[in-house]
Amino acid sequence: MSRGPALCGAMLAAAALAGCAALPPRAPPPPAPAAATPPAAAVPATHVVKVYVPKPVKCVPEDLGPPPAYPDSDGALRDAGGAADRYQLLAAGRILREQRLARLEDVIKRCRNASR
Repeated sequence: MSRGPALCGAMLAAAALAGCAALPPRAPPPPAPAAATPPAAAVPATHVVKVYVPKPVKCVPEDLGPPPAYPDSDGALRDAGGAADRYQLLAAGRILREQRLARLEDVIKRCRNASR
């Protein structure tokens, strides 16, 4: 009797496999609907834009010149005869520096105003 249930199970499995093989093939899926083509885009209007680049302004004038030779250099102060001579050299150097600074500040102010 042990053969009966095994034989029955084998026949049932064979019938199931045969039934799957006899099924008709699946129909292919329908094609995707065609996307509606968008209307042609309008060609953008072409226009020319002229960009004017400002010319660089030369801020430093030609007549500014190099800094002067200041009389109160280290060597001149060492070679001075006494305290009064050193004081005069320092005073002369200070006057020249103040004049140069005033000239440079004027140039900087004109340069800032020219860039506006």
